[in-house]
Amino acid sequence: MAGAYNDRDGHIWMDGQMVDWRDANVHILTHAMHYASSVFEGERAYNGKIFKSREHSERLKRSAQMIDFEIPYTVDEIEAAKVEVLEKSGLQDAYVRAIAWRGAGEDMGVASARNPVRLAIAAWEWGAYYGDAKMKGAKLDISKWKRPSPETIPSHAKAAGLYMICTMSKHAAEAKGCSDAMMFDYRGYVAEATGANVFFVKDGEVHTPDPDCFLNGITRQTVIGMLREKQIKVHERHIMPEELEGFEQCWLTGTAAEVTPVGQIGDYNFEVGNLTRDIAQSYETLVRA
Repeated sequence: MAGAYNDRDGHIWMDGQMVDWRDANVHILTHAMHYASSVFEGERAYNGKIFKSREHSERLKRSAQMIDFEIPYTVDEIEAAKVEVLEKSGLQDAYVRAIAWRGAGEDMGVASARNPVRLAIAAWEWGAYYGDAKMKGAKLDISKWKRPSPETIPSHAKAAGLYMICTMSKHAAEAKGCSDAMMFDYRGYVAEATGANVFFVKDGEVHTPDPDCFLNGITRQTVIGMLREKQIKVHERHIMPEELEGFEQCWLTGTAAEVTPVGQIGDYNFEVGNLTRDIAQSYETLVRA
């Protein structure tokens, strides 16, 4: 499936029913469009089954609660809707997007307690997020924007508004010929890429930033579990920028990114080494099991 995302064949689940893809629209005065009152999940289906689907649905509910609204569907109902969407799409391997938002209603200011909360789920084909980077390693810029303090945002919600600086960072990176950007946090520690968590390798051990002010990704947690099963020591800790020079390998994790090797971050270079390749292959095997 190709072309603009608003002009495709297929169906999207909206508020309890399947609607034609091109008719899955919202009013221009939808609260979420003006005030970013929305949360979402990105999920991948392999061989007709969504990987860790329930964990994604549970996080969607939690994210909504963190930004002060309740999704009017249970986790079981969301799960059933995703199955319906995937079956209707006819796809075995697909990207699944669930999004909940405050819709148009009686309120059109910052407050929106009287507006309905809506939910939609779509699925489409989406290949490698970073193109051929899985072979040669992605090239990352270093963003000028920093992940903010959890005292300023609900940093553990997968909320649309938190991605504004990610979009800006990725645009700046692409303008420099990079695939993505790595961000520091408000204290100056290494944080994450714009839509993926980051891992480093040094002397056979793995180091990854402590997600105390950004999303602790489901893929991140999965990969940490895989590493520990392989008896590889994992350090979840604060990482200073000057440490980048001493790391040998690097990879990104995320539902869209899966496990993607990194060859360069700013002026720092990394090899696409054996551990990186092993984890990428092990993850591919796991999600298709």
